[in-house]
Amino acid sequence: MIKRLKQRVYRMLHPSHPGPRRQSLLDRLPRHAVGAEIGVWKGDFSSKLLEVVRPRHLHLVDPWIAYEAEEYESSRYGGQLQSGQADMDAIYETVLKRFARQRAKGIVTVHRLPSVEAAAQFTDRQLDFVYIDGNHTYEFVKADLECYAPKLRPGGFLAGDDYGVRGWWEDGVTRAVDEFVASGGATVVSLDDNQFLLQMPSE
Repeated sequence: MIKRLKQRVYRMLHPSHPGPRRQSLLDRLPRHAVGAEIGVWKGDFSSKLLEVVRPRHLHLVDPWIAYEAEEYESSRYGGQLQSGQADMDAIYETVLKRFARQRAKGIVTVHRLPSVEAAAQFTDRQLDFVYIDGNHTYEFVKADLECYAPKLRPGGFLAGDDYGVRGWWEDGVTRAVDEFVASGGATVVSLDDNQFLLQMPSE
């Protein structure tokens, strides 16, 4: 009963559709650019990026792995899954089908890899923006920020979800972002609607 209640509360706070709360961030991302989304899930926000930002090329990065550790009990890629890895495999196949047309046109590339491994496939300064919405624990967010920052062109944007939301990940997003900014890695553009938008230094 307690587990089901936690899952209902989490779904209320974290709907699968992008919703209006991300609109101001979408309005600020560069148009017709090259971007990457880290943490794709079912591709709802990917679809919104394609519709609003209209990137020249969008890389979708997600391992689609089910986590069985206790700390992921309230996660949609952990305890909320009904059939574990089988659910994640099915979601991955759905994403491939959902963006089949864009993939055929060379607009979308899907990388089924852990985000840090996928980062090695990009050259430095290849990307104009990166949206981080993968594993929310501190160590993972910190690694994503550090790995993808060099992949952005000067003046490019690092963005992501759930800033200021404590969640089951125990404030990992906020801690990692605040530390990254404090280190001089990027400057804050906005922190609206639990979305962080950072800009890389310009040359």
